[in-house]
Amino acid sequence: MTIDTPSPVLAGSKALVCGIANDSSIAYGCAKAFRALGAEVAITYADEKSRPYVEPLARELAAPLFMPLDVTKPAELDAVFDRITQTWGKLDIVVHSIAWAPKEDLQGGLLNCSSEGFGKAIDISCHSFIRLAKRAVPLMRDGGTLFAMSYHGASKVVPNYNVMGPVKAALEASVRYLAYELGTRRIRVHAISPGPIKTRAASGLRDFDLMLNDAGHRAPLGELVDIMDVGFTCAFLASQYATRLSGATLYVDGGVNIVA
Repeated sequence: MTIDTPSPVLAGSKALVCGIANDSSIAYGCAKAFRALGAEVAITYADEKSRPYVEPLARELAAPLFMPLDVTKPAELDAVFDRITQTWGKLDIVVHSIAWAPKEDLQGGLLNCSSEGFGKAIDISCHSFIRLAKRAVPLMRDGGTLFAMSYHGASKVVPNYNVMGPVKAALEASVRYLAYELGTRRIRVHAISPGPIKTRAASGLRDFDLMLNDAGHRAPLGELVDIMDVGFTCAFLASQYATRLSGATLYVDGGVNIVA
């Protein structure tokens, strides 16, 4: 999707984007859209293995903060938010685009998913969003927007999505409850449900290419979405034009979700 000379509707906004792995990441599409519309972006990377892929993107987006963030490590979470407090003193947008499950539990079907694997999937893919929100809220003194990335498998059975279906359902429920709790602070919370996009995370799903082709054929708009479609949707929701929207799961999938 291309946008001609976008107006800077996010000028002055400060955004934290977590979950960029490379230039195919949905989180990168969000960061790029925010930057195009005037926001400054802070970018995190998961570990030293991913840093070489993410650092050039952070430079491209002139990110004033570029830090490691393993969401299972409280010290790294605290370090990121301490830097944001020192550098900006506020925060307007947070994107959580992080999901993980042990490969054997992800590909083995829900019935065979281990208790340990299920727990890790919930912790990293769902509860880490709550941990981010808890640290972000004190910095959102003038309101803000929190985003979590979901998928259609949270509400309908998608073959081979397995344990991530229940995990994403928990994430969407968490979004609704946080939206309720944070509404009086003018903090909006959304789950974004993109159609299939060929990302590194998607490569862990069995038969993902079949899922991708099927979505392309069934989409009422006749085409797949890309990371910038998701990014500009999030930018709109974070803008002054969406201040009365909160708690929703928004599909960015070319309409695939409405087709039986």
